[in-house]
Amino acid sequence: MKTIDELLADGVAGKRVFVRADLNVPLDGTTITDDGRIRAVLPTVKALAEAGARVVVASHLGRPKGAPDPAFSLAPAAARIGELLGADVRFATDTVGDSAKAAVADLADGQVAVIENLRFNAGETAKDDAERGAFADQLAALADVYVGDGFGAVHRKHASVFDLPGRLPHYAGYLIATEVGVLKKLTDDVKRPYAVVLGGAKVSDKLGVIDHLLEKADRILIGGGMAYTFLKAQGHEVGISLLQEDQIPAVLGYLKRAEEKGVEFVLPVDVLVSTDFPDLKTKAPAHPTTVAADAIPADQEGLDIGPETRKLYASKLADAATVFWNGPMGVFEHPDYADGTKAVAQALLDSSAFTVVGGGDSAAAVRILGFDENAFGHISTGGGASLEYLEGKTLPGLAALEN
Repeated sequence: MKTIDELLADGVAGKRVFVRADLNVPLDGTTITDDGRIRAVLPTVKALAEAGARVVVASHLGRPKGAPDPAFSLAPAAARIGELLGADVRFATDTVGDSAKAAVADLADGQVAVIENLRFNAGETAKDDAERGAFADQLAALADVYVGDGFGAVHRKHASVFDLPGRLPHYAGYLIATEVGVLKKLTDDVKRPYAVVLGGAKVSDKLGVIDHLLEKADRILIGGGMAYTFLKAQGHEVGISLLQEDQIPAVLGYLKRAEEKGVEFVLPVDVLVSTDFPDLKTKAPAHPTTVAADAIPADQEGLDIGPETRKLYASKLADAATVFWNGPMGVFEHPDYADGTKAVAQALLDSSAFTVVGGGDSAAAVRILGFDENAFGHISTGGGASLEYLEGKTLPGLAALEN
């Protein structure tokens, strides 16, 4: 895989460089509530601009239906890039139409343009190779060189991620090079003990990574909504907690395999419960109660790991040499259910391990809960991509850059 350093060494002044970023940031109307992904791609954009490239930044945002939708416009992201660069950034109101062509044509050396949400064109996500390829051809006409730096999208076989690199000289940006280097430390040459913390809502989202990590990890800690399927599999009452009953056979299989392989599987010993899901807008007091994990009342819902579980999980992370964390321990967006996620984040900081926060809600929680991002070994920008890499899958965007 060629990197941006090789591109810069060859010289990019005057060249149109298409940067496939991941600007899929959360929005409250037109206000960006977490600009982590924008800041992550900034080193690549800045290096290219400072070297005299004419930089064309492209990304998706949200899940529009292959047509323009103002709710998913990249205009706020373009404005934020301009603020962070301290420079004027042009914004095209389409992807490959007159506005995009004009914005790119008007670029001077060292200037940056952002084109509108790629998913406003149905060709970006088309299953049909010809339709996707036709859109990639149109995108290729806007540039001389391709730089892939949208790690959060490399697990998608989309036009700008998979097809476009084959039409232009292509390189990996700083972010993708860093992300891949970190993930190799979690798969190829792991320092032990290797602990994995998995949370989030659905156990089905994590089955593949659990299956793969049972061959690599020394201990796996489970929290979040997915924990209740594990507790149910052990025969415990879980009340009205999140539950994927159809996944119980798979969970039982993993617990058996873990025991056979000597992998320590750690589940909550107590949880915070309530009869009502908390109001995440007003953050009104939720008044949860703490119960043993095997004594959840039938009319209650588990919403966070309890204080004894926090201590237990911290102790299981204290001596680790490598830690991968993906998924919050509870409804961290509400202050009454944030302590479990805070405890895991703090345990990572207190550890001397190489710590990786696997993107998605975990990365958002680190920022929302006020932790110093730089104190962790690495915070990934791609939760889904990280998990698929750890599952051993071939990621289309990485395969395209390696070709």
